[in-house]
Amino acid sequence: MSTASTEHPRTAEFAVSGMTCASCVMRVEKVLKRVPGVESVAVNLATEKATVHVSDTVSDDQLVAAITKASYEAARIEPEAPPAVAPARGWDGELAAVAGSAIVTLPLLAPIFGLGLSPWLQLALASIVQFGFGARFYVGGYRAIRALAGNMDLLVALGTSAAWGVSVYQMIAHSGGGMAHLYFEASAVVITLVRFGKWLEAHAKRQTTDAIRALNALRPGTARVRDAADPSREREMPLADVRIGDIVIVRPGERVPVDGIVREGRTHIDESLITGESLPVAKEPGARTTGGSINREGAVAIETTAIGAETTLARIIRLVESAQAEKAPIQRLVDRVSAVFVPVILGIALVTMIGWMLHGADVETALLNAVAVLVIACPCALGLATPTAIMAGTGVAARQGILIKDAQALEQAHAIEIVAFDKTGTLTVGRPSLVAFDTAPDVNRDDALAIAAAVQRESEHPLAKAVVEAAASGVAQIAFDASDVRAIAGRGVEARVGERCVAIGSGRWLAELHADISDALADRARELEAQGNTVSWLIERRDADNAALALLAFGDTVKPTARAAIERLAAMGVQSALVTGDNAGSAQAVARALGIAPERVFAQTLPDDKARVIAQLKASTHGIVAMAGDGINDAPALAAADIGIAMASGTDVAIEAAGITLMRGDPALVADAIDISRRTYRKIRQNLFWAFVYNLIGVPLAAFGMLDPMFAGAAMAFSSVSVVTNALLLRRWRAQAGGVASEARAGNPITRPA
Repeated sequence: MSTASTEHPRTAEFAVSGMTCASCVMRVEKVLKRVPGVESVAVNLATEKATVHVSDTVSDDQLVAAITKASYEAARIEPEAPPAVAPARGWDGELAAVAGSAIVTLPLLAPIFGLGLSPWLQLALASIVQFGFGARFYVGGYRAIRALAGNMDLLVALGTSAAWGVSVYQMIAHSGGGMAHLYFEASAVVITLVRFGKWLEAHAKRQTTDAIRALNALRPGTARVRDAADPSREREMPLADVRIGDIVIVRPGERVPVDGIVREGRTHIDESLITGESLPVAKEPGARTTGGSINREGAVAIETTAIGAETTLARIIRLVESAQAEKAPIQRLVDRVSAVFVPVILGIALVTMIGWMLHGADVETALLNAVAVLVIACPCALGLATPTAIMAGTGVAARQGILIKDAQALEQAHAIEIVAFDKTGTLTVGRPSLVAFDTAPDVNRDDALAIAAAVQRESEHPLAKAVVEAAASGVAQIAFDASDVRAIAGRGVEARVGERCVAIGSGRWLAELHADISDALADRARELEAQGNTVSWLIERRDADNAALALLAFGDTVKPTARAAIERLAAMGVQSALVTGDNAGSAQAVARALGIAPERVFAQTLPDDKARVIAQLKASTHGIVAMAGDGINDAPALAAADIGIAMASGTDVAIEAAGITLMRGDPALVADAIDISRRTYRKIRQNLFWAFVYNLIGVPLAAFGMLDPMFAGAAMAFSSVSVVTNALLLRRWRAQAGGVASEARAGNPITRPA
């Protein structure tokens, strides 16, 4: 194992085995925090993982030694390799142990049904269960005693040993004759039930990692790479051997093995399991691809841009794992309770035994009631209540295209009161389109649009492309050819279309040409410019005079789902605000289209100004303020907000600054992120309620002799299982934004007058 230190503070992760309850988690955290240089520790019982933030002076060996000293086993999780999820540790072995324990325990129940069974045979069978299948509880209890602490294993070991010991004493005391009261079946059944509960927990924990396991399964093991020396040859190689710059060939029906850029071919690629996008996305040369998606149509050649741990899929898995490893704020309350829980229960069991004896009960009765207290009070449910809900919530969110970076963001999002949206690329498509095309009187609109498209067809300018796209999507498919096309610097472009000489240019050029313009068009131009649109003119050049045939207004189109997203947030009791660097006219126009209140619009804001706006919004509300954006200029605001929500279609800087990442640029996913947070937080509270209720009801019943140790064991196992099962109900959740097309197809240009 490497002991080298890094030059900067770092995060180290360790797989920790041997933990059985919340008390174990507390003990591992305590020993790690005692290591000089450790800044913070988060130990997750459900994932059996410790995440340690350390300074550059701490080696991995020191941390492993600290965990080992606390009587647990630890292994470093290497960060360089792509994340992988193994089946829950010991899942199959636990099932075999449960089956074996049940088979041996079954004959011990014979006396309950009036069937005879030799006391010596009972002793033999009970001893196999007690010291064979129950050995793990003695090991765990010994670890707890060595650490001067308590845990679930210690409670079970003490309780079942007491029942077994009383039975042995009764056998010896009545060896000369008389009826001995034996409780071998109680100790054996408790051990069997507890182990059955642990198996169910392992099974459930395996299910909570299904999302990560499904993502891992998307990675093909091999890739078909074009030979650099001989492009006519292809060879199949392990994915680990593929390098950046290699050309990978992907045939129809195959999974895309790498992140890259399409260099040859056209196809549609299904990215649903990665982005949540329901429809295949068109890909042509220059388009980016994501490893793990499925090629639906033609063969394509993809240049590799990312491999291994740097791929989008690997980063997604790391984000989900990070969220599941982190500790939610509400878990701190549970930790404080768990720190004193076991000692208190041991005290209650002792008081129970003494109290019964003082009231005249025999030692057996007093001891059995104390055993019942120890067994019912195992704090498994408390330790699992929060992490299992977080694992289920983050897992199902990831499968719907919502990546939650940490547990704190997941827990806080349920209380969001205001979401401040960036405009360009978040609520709008982020590229210009033709939002208005108005013609002069007596000018045929379809003819004018077709003439404009002919002039712009060969241009690469974004506004020119918007004109061509608008014409292509128009009702009348009219086509003209343009000749003698030439650009006029700072003014526009002119060309000959048929017998007519036409130009497309700015208002400045229109004025220089002294072109005639109708009052209606002039008024319309002023109105569109006031809304923040860019206005150009289609002008006919004539010998005697020039005339404006039409105006073209360019703007950023609102995404099709944006208004529904704002309305859904309002229905959830969440206000929306618009924070943009664009001019006030453009911002207010978008706000009106989406139903955002004018007083919640903040225009012409620089990056630092956006952060100040977020601070103002936080000061005006007692709830949580979120910021949704996608650009570099949004990063300060994303960091300043209580929760940052980044579009994965945006920049890496924005994604790094955010606590939640939406894998497709659909603003409707913001409401879905809040919804899954609310549902997860509700499950956490339900789980904690049931975990406490089991103990608040069960411990007094056991102390007053109203709960047999066997039923106490069953109730304890059921409490853990019910908590985990309740959390797993989150796996049925589905995002309402699931059927929306990607932003590549969103925002059709407006080709009819507004």
